[in-house]
Amino acid sequence: MTNKYLTIYSDIVDQIKEGRIKAHTLLPSENELKDEYNTSRETIRKALNLLSQNGYIQKVKGKGSIVIDINKFDFPVSGLISFKELAEKMGDKPKTIVNELSLGKPDNFIKQQLQLSSKDQVWKVIRTREMGGEKIILDKDFISKKYVPELTREICENSIYEYLENELNLAISFAKKEIVVVEPTDEDRELLDLKGFHNVVVIKNYVYLDNASLFQYTESRHRPDKFRFVDFARRTHV
Repeated sequence: MTNKYLTIYSDIVDQIKEGRIKAHTLLPSENELKDEYNTSRETIRKALNLLSQNGYIQKVKGKGSIVIDINKFDFPVSGLISFKELAEKMGDKPKTIVNELSLGKPDNFIKQQLQLSSKDQVWKVIRTREMGGEKIILDKDFISKKYVPELTREICENSIYEYLENELNLAISFAKKEIVVVEPTDEDRELLDLKGFHNVVVIKNYVYLDNASLFQYTESRHRPDKFRFVDFARRTHV
């Protein structure tokens, strides 16, 4: 016999997929669901946990269970792609807001990430990415001035990579990536529309030129309900 929580889970998934339960709305409370399905609170909790694990809802402290938009943007984990290129592939019209563009000496953290000395200078670029009227990505770029002597707000609003490759003729080759889930910082809360979410997905990129020079460190901070991080893996025998 099928466990009742699986039946409840499947019923709610069907309602979300068919649009009878809308994205960004609250599910009924555990007590209301318990009465609706004529079952125990423990069974409801099992169904909600499964919905959360499979990306259909996000539990928000003090609010309840918010239905996630299942039409997420696919963000390639292994690729090296600019935000502009990603947005064009998705057919969306994004907006980039340049919150900060400055040139200065790196702090100790950035010196370590980019393997710089105290004499080096770095560009600091902070940009908010808005899609569908919501600010959902915060990009923090630190770029070594020795490879990129000049940057403007116009370049940052358009595409830094397009400028580096087409104007400076730099050959961007590969990146080392690290993905972590962290609590939002005050800066995240100020610059993103977090809507009660209590974590952000951070992709840290260490980007290299084709001569293996490390020239950029990036933190791309994503609201968790809007992106699905995808990759293709092939098994190799060793």
